[in-house]
Amino acid sequence: MTGIELSPALMLSGLVAVLVLWVAWRLSIRRARKAAKAARGGVRLLSLTGRVVVGALLISGVQWLALTHPDTSGWVKLAALAVPAMFASWVLVRALTVAAVDDRVRGQRRR
Repeated sequence: MTGIELSPALMLSGLVAVLVLWVAWRLSIRRARKAAKAARGGVRLLSLTGRVVVGALLISGVQWLALTHPDTSGWVKLAALAVPAMFASWVLVRALTVAAVDDRVRGQRRR
């Protein structure tokens, strides 16, 4: 026995098979990255929505407590209305003055 003898056609078909597997692997990585990116966007939106709802409930609860209790002073009522208004104004100004969005993932180069 001298070992394994392969014909040129068999070697070529093996090389083509390896090449096809490599291309399929690369395409699956790209599809997985796109799916992960889409999932991150959905999670971000859901997380942001939850935080907005919790913040609104907290602010509304404090304002309701300050305005419905007759023994609170005018300063407490002013603070209960003015402080959330300042935060809301700050958030709106920041949101409306965004110049550009960089959607790169940290550590990755732009392709």
